[in-house]
Amino acid sequence: MDRLTKLGATAWAVGVTQFFVLMVVVQLSWKTRYSWADNNISDLGNVHCGDFGGRYVCSPLHGLMNGSFVVGGVLIIAGVLLTYAAWPRGVASWTVRVLLMATGSGWMVAGLSPADINEDLHVLGGAVVIFLGGNLALLLAGLLRPDSPISRTRWYAVGFGLLGLVAMVLHFGGHGLGLGTGGMERVTAYGVPVWLLIAALTLLRPTPSRRESSGARRRRAAVRR
Repeated sequence: MDRLTKLGATAWAVGVTQFFVLMVVVQLSWKTRYSWADNNISDLGNVHCGDFGGRYVCSPLHGLMNGSFVVGGVLIIAGVLLTYAAWPRGVASWTVRVLLMATGSGWMVAGLSPADINEDLHVLGGAVVIFLGGNLALLLAGLLRPDSPISRTRWYAVGFGLLGLVAMVLHFGGHGLGLGTGGMERVTAYGVPVWLLIAALTLLRPTPSRRESSGARRRRAAVRR
């Protein structure tokens, strides 16, 4: 794997890891109860304390969470650009990458426009782009040609995309199905980060060279004889 591809995969891995780690850190800073079932992800980035959407929200480390949204979005875009050589040719490949970069931009918008500061921009520019654009990108990854490193993860992407789109419809329809509003939102939003981590680890995994592979085959054949 070339150096730029490894750098892009590392950007994805770092972006996803910092997002989940900082989310837990910010959640633990709450003086009141934070619930994955009842609270939205955006509650962690709310600047002010008070009732919001029928629940009390007060996030002392909101700046850390919003910064994480922005950094994560930047690293998604950087990873897409740097892993250029790992993607196949074709319209589907370009479409998936454009949608992933739009998703990265959505996370940046969400971080720069907290829900209690500019709810319209946060929801329309952030959540809708992340939920719809991100999950469509994953679903369309099933159309990628199989002759590229990133294509080895395409069926993971399709599974996460289908699940995310169904969860998005349920979330916007107010159906938690036992997971709660916050839980269903997470099913919708986490597909892209989880797939990016899988893709990053796949691209960073050492692969034997063609010469080494043929040598290994010859050794196995000799042992059988």
